[in-house]
Amino acid sequence: MQKLNIPLFVAITAMATACAAHPDPIVDMQGVNPERLARDWEDCRGYSEEVKVSKGVVKGAGTGAGVGAIGGIINGEVGRGAATGALIGGTRSGLDADRVRQNVFKRCLRGRGYRILN
Repeated sequence: MQKLNIPLFVAITAMATACAAHPDPIVDMQGVNPERLARDWEDCRGYSEEVKVSKGVVKGAGTGAGVGAIGGIINGEVGRGAATGALIGGTRSGLDADRVRQNVFKRCLRGRGYRILN
């Protein structure tokens, strides 16, 4: 049976999630004051940072490990089932949290009058 290294798993999953993140919002610059956009961009980025991706990864990994361990009981490989479940659950939760973060950023910019193209 393999031992699950939670800190290593969380670090790898967080890096994978960050790499998979969608690009920054694309703003239609027609009629936009670049200085104002820069200020609003930083304000909106601050709001989006309130979405804690790492907490989602840890929570998803824990839930996934539990579900995976239960599945592993059936085939006699509890450790492998838990590790697989943790990887899948952590990655999915991290991606979901990142999607929410991006949506917060884009909604904030739209709310300030910008046309977001993506």
